[in-house]
Amino acid sequence: MTEVTQQQQSGIQLSEVALGHLLALREQQGEDLCLRVGVRNGGCSGMSYMMDFEDPSKVREDDEVFDYEGFKIVSDPKSLLYIYGLTLDYSNALIGGGFQFTNPNASQTCGCGKSFGV
Repeated sequence: MTEVTQQQQSGIQLSEVALGHLLALREQQGEDLCLRVGVRNGGCSGMSYMMDFEDPSKVREDDEVFDYEGFKIVSDPKSLLYIYGLTLDYSNALIGGGFQFTNPNASQTCGCGKSFGV
């Protein structure tokens, strides 16, 4: 795994590589967006990760906001119950590349890496 930014020691952690990729993706959107990270029921192992860019005006009062050098990651309290301590990384590998989730709360993880069970 690549180096994790030192700004956040808990909540949702972000590698330097993932931050760079997210900043490039956000720039393509042409707007100052934040990233919402959460979970939903479904996937191979019972729950699946979700993430998408979101307008900062949609951040709710009860959301937790993590700031990485001006880039904000937002998560709702219910999702944080399952992903607190999550590390988000990114790989350019041809096979198995993309965003990778390392979740200390997961008791099982699907082979695709996008779903988990607790």
